Amino acid sequence: MSARVRTAILISGRGSNMAALIEAARAPDFPAEIALVVSDRHEAGGLAIAKRARIATAAIDPKIYAGRDEFDASMQAMLDIHRIELVCLAGFMRILGGPFVNRWRGRMINIHPSLLPAYRGLHTHERALADRVKEHGCTVHFVEPELDAGPILLQARVPVFEGDSAEALAARVLVEEHRIYPQALAEVATRIATG
Repeated sequence: MSARVRTAILISGRGSNMAALIEAARAPDFPAEIALVVSDRHEAGGLAIAKRARIATAAIDPKIYAGRDEFDASMQAMLDIHRIELVCLAGFMRILGGPFVNRWRGRMINIHPSLLPAYRGLHTHERALADRVKEHGCTVHFVEPELDAGPILLQARVPVFEGDSAEALAARVLVEEHRIYPQALAEVATRIATG
């Protein structure tokens, strides 16, 4: 097998999708190597998980930068240092600037907890319940400058039950996120590796 594609995961919180990607990448034939985990929060729980997995980590505090461009430049420098070829957003709660996103076009993916194009942005489960939809789910998509709007790679659907809470629905969706995100990463890494 050819060299695995060096991949960074960007997180802001507990890192459950990050952990699913790290676990998948343990397989010797997985086409991506998780080489770096970056958070915009020093206290993000996912950093400890990555460290235990012996993956390089970095926390880049956006509050110390003059603005988004400076933060993005620092992020880019970190990705360059680690020779990153592919970026996965996994609960990364900052909006990245257009120039940064365009630089990574076709090589940056995100997992979103809705069946895009429905429910872009936050509070997707609450909004789905308020609309009384019969099914909900998650989407892996390429990242574009417009929020949650890039080309779709994979989706998974879950039923919405009578009397569902946002927490119960979120838990069912999360199971599917952990299933399809590694699949999507493998697809994109294979495309990059084979040119």
